[in-house]
Amino acid sequence: MNEDFLYYIWQYKLFSTIALFTIDDKPIQIIKSGTANKNTGPDFLNSQLKIDGQLWAGNVEMHIKSSDWYLHKHEEDKNYDAVILHVVWDYDAAVFLKNNQELPTIVLKHFTDQHLLTNYKSLLYQQKSWIPCEKQMYEVDDFTINNWLERLYFERLEQKSTLIKALLKKSNYDFEAVLFQLLAKNFGLKINGDAFLQLANTIDFTIIRKVRFHEDELMAILFGQAGFLDDDLEEVYHQNLKEKYQYLQHKYQLKPISKQLFQFFRMRPNNFPTIRIAQLACIYVAHQNLFSKLMESSKKEDFYALFIIKMNDFWQTHYTFQKSSKKSPKKLSKSFVDLLLINTIIPLKFSYLQHRNEWNQEIFLNLIKQIQAEKNSIITKFSELHITAKNAMESQALLELKNNYCAQKRCLQCAIGHQLLRK
Repeated sequence: MNEDFLYYIWQYKLFSTIALFTIDDKPIQIIKSGTANKNTGPDFLNSQLKIDGQLWAGNVEMHIKSSDWYLHKHEEDKNYDAVILHVVWDYDAAVFLKNNQELPTIVLKHFTDQHLLTNYKSLLYQQKSWIPCEKQMYEVDDFTINNWLERLYFERLEQKSTLIKALLKKSNYDFEAVLFQLLAKNFGLKINGDAFLQLANTIDFTIIRKVRFHEDELMAILFGQAGFLDDDLEEVYHQNLKEKYQYLQHKYQLKPISKQLFQFFRMRPNNFPTIRIAQLACIYVAHQNLFSKLMESSKKEDFYALFIIKMNDFWQTHYTFQKSSKKSPKKLSKSFVDLLLINTIIPLKFSYLQHRNEWNQEIFLNLIKQIQAEKNSIITKFSELHITAKNAMESQALLELKNNYCAQKRCLQCAIGHQLLRK
């Protein structure tokens, strides 16, 4: 038993209110339960109650044991002076206010249906289960699950926008600059994402705007800042980039990072950081107004078209600067573009339209539902429980459900848990 369960019962009135009495047998009528308080102070604010026929307005405080009032030293805190009702699970001590009057108290377990308590224990105290409701989820109707997944997806979007908002604030709301940083991070994927973001942060985007008309200069800056031009190699292409970088580094007072930050070990050649840096440069050479084009697009085919790139002759026959390989175009796959859409483009568009007060839920649902569901261990496990993600919106929502609800046993805040508790 924990206090969250008490809050839940009180907030949704999951107890008998027909014959509700205080411990000294005074009848109580709940006019307003109050507003849950997420800050310090009483648990529910602005409640209205009739106690023994008299109307009271104030706050409600909750504890497992009534003696917790003194354990938490509420008697010393003026924030609790306006408490009009003490809701407890077990009554083990009387609580007195400053006027020496006993605080009206109800023992909630006397008015709560035993089935609710049984359901609560079966959810929250499951042992060795992947998620608390894995043996009961099939009982929840599709309508509830589908609506909950939509809400979870937007919660995940909000979560992703936290980093974006921080970057926007730092850049004085230069959306093009933030797009470059986010694309760089996602081109690095999970292993090299932080290193790619560091790389992007070493280059003021005003410099990218100036050099992106010339592929060799943009390549020189990106590879130079990543530390890949530090070596003395016989490869002519490397020497040319190094010479250009030395000039640009002096011109723009650039400070590179170490190439040791970038990982090659156990990576597929197409994901080598050298290839991803070259691809990122090609995109910015091909599209001088990339941000505008991305914000205007609404179909996945339009995004796929924007990310069609042509690598120069050197990178078609190399994965690194030091060794040639069989010629291949090094195209960006549709699955890679899907990841960019899910993790960069859609979250940035979400922040952009919010910033312009043009946010519309359907815009994002229409776009994210066009993208295939991700494949990972979490999505596979949900599929085994007969919750199959049909698109990226649902796979993103299931990741949010598992990581931020199931793993933390937040069943009381979950629509699925809510239905199972009240069955």
